[in-house]
Amino acid sequence: MVEHHICMFCGEPLEPGTGKMYVRKDGSIYYFCGQKCQNNYRLGRVPRRVVWTKAGRKALGKD
Repeated sequence: MVEHHICMFCGEPLEPGTGKMYVRKDGSIYYFCGQKCQNNYRLGRVPRRVVWTKAGRKALGKD
């Protein structure tokens, strides 16, 4: 059975065989749908304040 993951930044589901898996030195695992989400995470941006993420849309009251 194939595992389904969710992007840690934007909250979108990842299709099997796509995306990136980032493992930190402490062993925590992060899944990103693409370079856009990974770069925003590295820059320290909070998903609630980015309009195009699921958390951002929820914070604005659109979803």
